Amino acid sequence: MATSPASAFIRSISPPHPSSPSSSWFSSLHPFPCGGILFQSPCQLSHLIYSSFTTTRSPRLSPSTIARRRHRGIMCSSTVAIDQLFVVRIHYHRPDGLYDGWQCRAESGAAAQTTQVPEVGERGEEEFGVFWDVAMKDKDGFKFVVHKSGLEDCKGSASVDHTDVWVISDVHDVFPERPDLFSFMKDNLSFSRAFWVTKSLIAWNMCVNNACYYIYASRRAKLQLTRDGVEGHDTRIRLEPVEGKLPLNVATKFPHIADYKAFKITSEVDVEELLKAQLAIICLDANGRLVNATGLQLPGVLDDLFSYEGPLGAVIAKDTVALYLWAPTAQAVQAYIFGRASDDIPLETVDLVEMNGVWFASGPRTWEGCYYVYKLTVFHSSTMKIETCFVNDPYAKGLSADGKKTLIVNLNSDNLKPAGWDRLAEEKPNLSSFSDISIYELHIRDFSANDKTVNLDLRGGYLAFTLQDSAGFLHLNRLSKAGLTHIHLLPSFHFAGVDDNKKKWKHLDEERLASLPPDSELQQAHVVAIQEEDGYNWGYNPVLWGVPKGSYASNPDGPLRTLEFRKMVQALNHIGLRVVLDVVYNHVHGSGPHDNFSVLDKVVPGYYLRRNADGHIEHSTCTNNTASEHYMVERLIIDDLLHWALQYKVDGFRFDLMGHIMKSTMLKARERLNSLSKDNDGVDGSKIYIYGEGWDFGEVSKNARGTNASQFNMCGTGIGSFNDRIRDAILGGSPFGPVIQQGFSTGLLLQPNEHVLESENSDHILAVLKDHIQVGLAANLRDFVFTNHEGKAVKGSEVLTHDGVPVAFALSPTETVNYVSAHDNETLFDAISLKTSVEISVSDRCRLNHLATSLVALSQGIPFFHSGDEMLRSKSLDRDSYNSGDWFNRLDFSYESNNWGIGLPPKEKNERNWPLIKSRLANASFKPQKIHILSAVENFEDVLRIRYSSPLFRLRTANEIQERVRFHNCGPSWVRGVIVMSIEDGYSGMPGMTQMDPLYSFIVIVFNACPSNASFSIPSLRRKKLELHPLQLMSSDKVVKNSFYEATSGSFSIPARTTSVFVEVRAI
Repeated sequence: MATSPASAFIRSISPPHPSSPSSSWFSSLHPFPCGGILFQSPCQLSHLIYSSFTTTRSPRLSPSTIARRRHRGIMCSSTVAIDQLFVVRIHYHRPDGLYDGWQCRAESGAAAQTTQVPEVGERGEEEFGVFWDVAMKDKDGFKFVVHKSGLEDCKGSASVDHTDVWVISDVHDVFPERPDLFSFMKDNLSFSRAFWVTKSLIAWNMCVNNACYYIYASRRAKLQLTRDGVEGHDTRIRLEPVEGKLPLNVATKFPHIADYKAFKITSEVDVEELLKAQLAIICLDANGRLVNATGLQLPGVLDDLFSYEGPLGAVIAKDTVALYLWAPTAQAVQAYIFGRASDDIPLETVDLVEMNGVWFASGPRTWEGCYYVYKLTVFHSSTMKIETCFVNDPYAKGLSADGKKTLIVNLNSDNLKPAGWDRLAEEKPNLSSFSDISIYELHIRDFSANDKTVNLDLRGGYLAFTLQDSAGFLHLNRLSKAGLTHIHLLPSFHFAGVDDNKKKWKHLDEERLASLPPDSELQQAHVVAIQEEDGYNWGYNPVLWGVPKGSYASNPDGPLRTLEFRKMVQALNHIGLRVVLDVVYNHVHGSGPHDNFSVLDKVVPGYYLRRNADGHIEHSTCTNNTASEHYMVERLIIDDLLHWALQYKVDGFRFDLMGHIMKSTMLKARERLNSLSKDNDGVDGSKIYIYGEGWDFGEVSKNARGTNASQFNMCGTGIGSFNDRIRDAILGGSPFGPVIQQGFSTGLLLQPNEHVLESENSDHILAVLKDHIQVGLAANLRDFVFTNHEGKAVKGSEVLTHDGVPVAFALSPTETVNYVSAHDNETLFDAISLKTSVEISVSDRCRLNHLATSLVALSQGIPFFHSGDEMLRSKSLDRDSYNSGDWFNRLDFSYESNNWGIGLPPKEKNERNWPLIKSRLANASFKPQKIHILSAVENFEDVLRIRYSSPLFRLRTANEIQERVRFHNCGPSWVRGVIVMSIEDGYSGMPGMTQMDPLYSFIVIVFNACPSNASFSIPSLRRKKLELHPLQLMSSDKVVKNSFYEATSGSFSIPARTTSVFVEVRAI
């Protein structure tokens, strides 16, 4: 008699008799969960297996279910009677055929005691995919989730109403009957889940046994999926699966698909022509039925075939103008030439010819001064159509006022050069080392929009910087004479959000707004009502990187924007200030074939913008992330940097969200800029400083798309990264936490605000934040050794943030940009006003403002200041004023007002804090007076002069900082709220460290954040010949003059909320 699978299975695991359990054989079995309940004993298991094959069964179980149990060998706990058992089979389908590692977790009722159901019999494989059988005791059903390595795919619930349920990967529904898989593939071509990585290689996360793979192409974009494949194609190409992994060069370039399967094109095909068509890759099973299909992402193959180093854009020669456009996927390109910006009918239409992916046309020199627009015929995956796109040149150097036409402009024309422009390289302010840099961040419109000393027609524009007698210009001149070296201009390229035609702008009734209460909602309502039609935006909405923004020019049509931008740079250089441009290469404002602000995604769809695994654009930066890991994206970035350096002679670049750019791109940019020389290029590229936001987040985090330009990755490159650690330690909390969290300079422990909980360990937090600040004061050097709050000698990299990340990341001081405020988030004065106790006076808040500023100004590394911090600038507590108009962003260089209390800030980003904000804005005691503002400006000048009074504040190497910088008042017994830093110099002709400073041999800086006088002794500083810095002795700040040092005991007495600098003067 034939043995059934069930009986054979029972005999193989049963003891001789149910009453004689044997723990040895039972312990070797893999536990089989049943409705979340594991077996209690082998005898119970054996008995229930036997019982499940008897004719005694629950009336709820159908004959087919009984048969299934006999086939599967269902095993259940003896604590559940057989007539209470219900079995459900979960069928799981993955279109990619990759089932390894996927598990099913089931939860019975509310018990939530679950484990994986192991495969039995045929290991759970079937034609649909794989399956799991779950036996349950609860007729109300159970919940289940299909997961792998913490990643959840399908989840749902099942009940006794259905003995089978079906789920499909990435589909949220649970089906009581087997679904038609083809119905879920109809939209597959709208995704691009495969990658054409080289000329002959495709990467696709797909593995189905005995399957066939093909590429289909349709030049007319007519591909349609059928159950048997694809219709509407012009071409079909067979692919062969490749054993092993993707080649190393491919996996390095695209690490996020390193585990994908490789497929090879074995036949000779015209790949260049195929890339101009709609493309799909499909998988057919052994019966010729469609298993899966998707579109293709093309950047890899485009880089492989069409990387290009020749001319791009409009190139003006002696007798001709040539147009070059890199567009390898375009089917046709034309240029419409217009005589004037306002013309609707072109003078002529020119067909461009393609060679190796570059489209070219040549015309007469008379095209100079004309405008053009490209018309492209190209397949766009976002619409799955052949689109006709009208688009500007990505290499545009000039624009029409409406931004819709590219100006053919000769930037070398003498008419576009201010007098002496070609000599500017020789007139640049002196810069011996990047360590000498200090940066002042300024928005072009903020500088003069509110300045009554500037002619109305010039306010908010480039030419306001050329008016030497204006209040704003005089203020910058003051800062320059105090030592400031660089002006960082917020985005000044062509961006969306502000119409370049000023006649279209709407304006506020400022007199009416000024009459409203300081805590009213009405001001922000008026601002928001016109914010898309006024003249204000920070400018982080890039459209074309290489064209100066027209709204800042006196005439946005024609080339005046170029001339006026150059005049601005020249004027700032002439008062000792170098110019930094804020560049936003990490994203663009528009995408798709129809967006008026879309440029790059019209020219080569799917190439310039970074895509996710489904082929959709990544938006982690805010929108339309660019992909500098692609060759021609990187080239465009570097070409643009060189363009601004050569044509506008700028002195530095600040990279917005630099961490979303690849490190290799940054290094190439640094190398190319360094190659510029005054003799050959009229520019000394070695003096151009690069820094940026090295935040590590989004799809590039942890090098997921290649080594990105994050803080930790950029160490050793000489490229600067913003140090958010010192910012958060000084102010408290972070921009992403509660605004009332306190820090070193805002009263933590020393004068708690009304929101501090008694349970908070403020003493420990303050000690930790002191360590963070000390690391920052030492340029945030990774290997700098100092004594921490526990009294231990530690490196900067061994000091950790609250989430376990090292505080320090730099290897040289110029890789750290220390700051306490910037255009993002609240201004420094506003942050202090939110975090400090309401009990302190406005005068004390002003002192804390200066204390925070001085921590940055006297740190090693590069100090960075937000415009107006030195004037107690307020934005009426607005945390994100990017589109809050002139009203909330005003700067007042007459020093009459700091802009506090001009209404509740815009609702969109501030509403949840309105109750807190309202109470402060309504309190008249919070508002500084002119005397406070004047004092703040003078104190800022003093601290800048102190920084530049000695090279010891600007040490150039990590070794110099380790050798000379020391921190005192350390360890568990430190005097709370006091940081003491010393900087030592050598003596000429003496062994040991070299002498740097001809005036001072030793400097001590004391930062006292306490609300009262701080008196303490530092034994290691006894018998020093220290005296208060001459600039502080002459300061208008009477408080700092009360600072005292006594040599015999090494004792200091420092006034409340004061930074005091002591120097040891060399003997003459």
